[in-house]
Amino acid sequence: MTAVANDLRTGRDLVDAELFDSITEFVLIHFGETERNRAERITDQALAFLATVGTATVKMVPSDDVDKGLHAFILHTRDYREFCEANAGRFLEHNPRPGGGGRVLEEVQGTARAMKAARFMVMDDLWTVDGESAAQCDSDCGRDYRAA
Repeated sequence: MTAVANDLRTGRDLVDAELFDSITEFVLIHFGETERNRAERITDQALAFLATVGTATVKMVPSDDVDKGLHAFILHTRDYREFCEANAGRFLEHNPRPGGGGRVLEEVQGTARAMKAARFMVMDDLWTVDGESAAQCDSDCGRDYRAA
């Protein structure tokens, strides 16, 4: 059976409109996105990513784009904690590992597949890794979000 878009969940549906808009604003203001629609899509995928972590059986690694949404949400500490507990079953620590290397494309692709298996709509264009730049972020590239 093939799922159609109407059968799929979205990250946006997991939070109220006010919180979604606030996270999106952080993506716009603090993480360099200039288009609101793209920032909303990033926020949606970050929420879906976090909700999938609790049941995933593969290493969960966000893409470069989705990482912006994760960091924006983490800055909403109380809401982030409540979301993690409700959707992943526990608080998902942000555990920086400086110098740990870049994201591995296959792990990011596996993450997107896990989200699809969890019946989330995955916006494939946001699930990429820039191999030439090694996809470096400043804190926790490649850390498995399932780990405590």
